[in-house]
Amino acid sequence: MLADAHLDYSAVQQVYAGYVYGDSCSGQRAAYAVGMSGMPVFNVNNNCSTGSTALFLARQAVASGSVDCALAVGFEQMKPGALGNVFDDRPSPFDLFENQADALLQVEGVPLALRYFSGAGLAHMQQYGTQLSTFANIRAKASRHAANNPLALFRKVVTEEDVLNAPVMWPGVMTRLMACPPTCGAAAAIVCSDAFAQRHGMDRSVRIRAQAMTTDTASTFEAHDMRQVVGVDMTRAAARQVYEQAGVGPQDIQVVELHDCFAHNELLTYEGLGLCADGGAEMFVLDGDNTYGGRFVTNPSGGLLSKGHPLGATGLAQCTELVQQLRGTAEKRQVEGARLALQHNLGLGGACVVTLYERV
Repeated sequence: MLADAHLDYSAVQQVYAGYVYGDSCSGQRAAYAVGMSGMPVFNVNNNCSTGSTALFLARQAVASGSVDCALAVGFEQMKPGALGNVFDDRPSPFDLFENQADALLQVEGVPLALRYFSGAGLAHMQQYGTQLSTFANIRAKASRHAANNPLALFRKVVTEEDVLNAPVMWPGVMTRLMACPPTCGAAAAIVCSDAFAQRHGMDRSVRIRAQAMTTDTASTFEAHDMRQVVGVDMTRAAARQVYEQAGVGPQDIQVVELHDCFAHNELLTYEGLGLCADGGAEMFVLDGDNTYGGRFVTNPSGGLLSKGHPLGATGLAQCTELVQQLRGTAEKRQVEGARLALQHNLGLGGACVVTLYERV
C-alpha cells in the first residue's frame, strides 16, 4: 500500500487499525512491524464493518484538518467454523438480537450469524415469493467474478445447480455455498488531503465523495422482522445520507462492492441501497442487472462469498477493489466507464458504513 502511494511511512500521521479477534494493542504491533514513529495508533473493532469503520475514522481525521495523512489498516487471523462469542463468562452484546431471533424463528442447531441472515432471507421469501434458486444465482455470479480475481480465495466457477446441491444448512433456506468462508487476510488504505497528495506526487485520480456511518435504531427490534435485525434500516439510512451528500442517486452508480456475507444479504442489500425497488430484488437478479452487461456490476471482486471475509480487513479490501476499478487497473474485472463506485460494509451489533468513491 505504501509502495502504491509512493509514500514513506514517516509521512503518516495517524493509524487506525481494525481487527475483531485479537488482543489489546494488536494495532500497535502491526504498525510497529512497518515503523515506530511515535504517532497515535487507534485500535478499532466494529464487528464485520471494522475495516470500513477504520476508513471512516481516517477520512474524518483528514476532513476535519486534524491530520493531512492517515493510514487505515485491517487484518484478521480467524479460526475455522461458524462465528460465535469469545467471552462466555459475561452478558453477550448480542442478547437483544438473540431475543428477537428466538421470538421470530423456530429453528435449532443453526449457528448465530447463519440463523440471522437466513432468517432475513426467509422473511423476503415469505413476503415476495423469492425462490431459493435466486440466492443460488447470486452465489454463482460471485464465483464467475472471482475467477478473474487473483486475490480471491475461491476462484472455482460454480453453477446455480452446484449451489443448490451443496450441503443443506437450513432446509429450503440455506446451503453451505450460500455462506461466505471465515478467512485470514489484511488490507490497507492511505487517506490524505488533496494538498498532501499533490505535494507528494501521489495519484489523485480517486477521491471519497461522500461517506456515512449508521448504527441501529429502535426499528431494528420494534419491526419484528429479521431483515431489520440484520441491518436493512441501517443500510437504507447510510445510503440515503451518502446520496444526499453527493447529490446523486443510485442510478448514477456503475460498480458496487457490498456486504455479501450470505447470498441472502446481497439480495436484501440491493433493495437497501436503492439499486432496485422493495420486492424487486429477485427480478433484478434474474434480469442480470447485478453483473456485467446489467445496470450495476456488484462485487466484481467475487465478494465475501468467493473472495473471503477476514472481518477486520473486509471493508478495506472492498475499498481496494473500487479504487482499482476507478483507476482502470482492475484488468479482467474492469467495469468499463466506471466513474462512481459505492461501498457497503455491515456489522451486526451493529454498524453500517456506506462510501461513495469518484474518479476525478
